[in-house]
Amino acid sequence: MRIGEVARAAGVGISTLRFYERRGLVEPLGRTGGGYREYDEESVRRIKFIRRAQQLGFTLVEVAQFLDLPRAGELTGDDVSGLVAGKLGEIDTRIRDLGRMRAALVDLAVSGAVAEQCPVVAALVGD
Repeated sequence: MRIGEVARAAGVGISTLRFYERRGLVEPLGRTGGGYREYDEESVRRIKFIRRAQQLGFTLVEVAQFLDLPRAGELTGDDVSGLVAGKLGEIDTRIRDLGRMRAALVDLAVSGAVAEQCPVVAALVGD
């Protein structure tokens, strides 16, 4: 498959696929006689994995760690568990931070006092 076909099959743009190549996350099998990059179905699966991991909040550095585990021949449950546990800790921290932010914004919205003094806050609150 050529780059456009792989990009379409994986649901990404060609520029995204090239970006992943530059980051070392995806490699073409080679090039045709005409110089076109060639890929296989494994490349499509790999790109879909990368996109899904990003949607779940993993950074490209973390995705690269996941992808490198089998290559290094060291894939263990502990390795994957460690990466997942680290991400869970980050998510829990973000949830706590967002909860505090939400509570502060609710206080602002309910009090209305700040909205009277600040046109930006008034716009955010909906006054």
